[in-house]
Amino acid sequence: MALLTHLLVCTFGLGSWVAINGLWVELPLLITELPEGWYLPSYLTVIIQLANVSPLLITLLHHFRPGCVPEVPVIFAVLGVGTVTCTLFAFFWKVTSWVQGSHHSITFMVLTFFLALVDCTSSVTFLPFMSRLSTHYLTTFFVGEGLSGLLPALVALAQGSGLTTCVNVTETSYTTSSPNTTGNSDTPQGNNSTLVPGLTGTAPSMGHLESSSLPANFSPLVFFLLLSFMMACCLVAFFLLQRYPEPWKTSTKDLLASQVTLHSIRPLEEDPGLPGPGDSSKGQEHLEEDRAPDHPARLLFIYVLVAFVNTLTNGMLPSVQTYSCLSYGPVAYHLSATLSSMANPLACFFSMFLSSRSLLFLGVLTGLGTGFGAYNMAMAVMSPCPLMQGHWSGEVLIVASWVLFTGCLSYVKVMLGMILRDHSRSALLWCGAAVQLGSLLGALLMFPLVNVWQVFKSADFCSLQCST
Repeated sequence: MALLTHLLVCTFGLGSWVAINGLWVELPLLITELPEGWYLPSYLTVIIQLANVSPLLITLLHHFRPGCVPEVPVIFAVLGVGTVTCTLFAFFWKVTSWVQGSHHSITFMVLTFFLALVDCTSSVTFLPFMSRLSTHYLTTFFVGEGLSGLLPALVALAQGSGLTTCVNVTETSYTTSSPNTTGNSDTPQGNNSTLVPGLTGTAPSMGHLESSSLPANFSPLVFFLLLSFMMACCLVAFFLLQRYPEPWKTSTKDLLASQVTLHSIRPLEEDPGLPGPGDSSKGQEHLEEDRAPDHPARLLFIYVLVAFVNTLTNGMLPSVQTYSCLSYGPVAYHLSATLSSMANPLACFFSMFLSSRSLLFLGVLTGLGTGFGAYNMAMAVMSPCPLMQGHWSGEVLIVASWVLFTGCLSYVKVMLGMILRDHSRSALLWCGAAVQLGSLLGALLMFPLVNVWQVFKSADFCSLQCST
């Protein structure tokens, strides 16, 4: 029965960010059809951050009016809206509207806002709900959250989203004798000269490589229907968790056991008699008072660490992954995207067996992950000619750096969540708020760098000319 509970919790965690992650990995196909083109990601960044109004409202209500937000109905509404929105995406993503003299994807952007509303709200509702279950189920939840990035990436990989190939394009210049006219035309690979009808002259040719998108194996309609199916599975899993009584019994049993253990290790000189039933609440209050002085600084450090880690993983580094990897070729980019997505749930899984709640260790691991992130950012800044471009060692290093960056910081996020889970339910809600705050800060920092000042330069691997 415990295995079934783990499966339900993992599927429930999948619904946290699967919709928005799926939208991002599908963008290479969508931008070829929508009028905004490559400007679409910058619009989506702003829209997603606007959706943070929902977790902000819930957090403020929890602080000023505790208990006024019904947790379970909100989660049902979140998952229901996500399922319906993904279904609407499948049929209306290509609809455009005529606004201010040009076509715009208004329907697409409105649906994106609702998806972002769903995923942002999950950060401050799913985690507090998990406080009702036993502690070891929280790790399973983070595994599911990691799969919310992996599964859409694997589907997009099977679809062939964003895959490109190098095509040899030959430019032919021709010159006529009368009148004097010059021109250019593109010819397929293999033609070294072209005779233009009605014109006489020479036709020297020059060839160069250009990137060309490969056709997708299935349409965005199928992709969004698969996303809708994933969201529906999350909704069913949450419904079964409500109907399935075993997790609640386990959670209560663990809580009682911990109280018994705490009473058993109290010094005898403080309490020479056995605690009666009426003394349990007094003992718990006494324990909380003893622990209270250590909480403010420790909790502040944990929340700052949560916000910092999510600033890197959710806000800053994802926006430059293409810049840091595409210079090494499409294979390096797809390996880094797929393997780093796999590193997230794997790190959560390993935390079940190799767990460490030492804040010193987690701080050191955060520094290590930040170092890998700094290397990724440096390669993005140096694009289109980063270090060791054109050499296999550069490709291996950038892929390994992305995998280790994701793995280290994913482990840190899980262990910080475990620490806060043991503290209180309210701590998990504030943890969700710190997650969203960090993600917002990262996105706001990167938006002007990428879209306004254009610090990062895109690379076409097929036509790169970097000095060695």
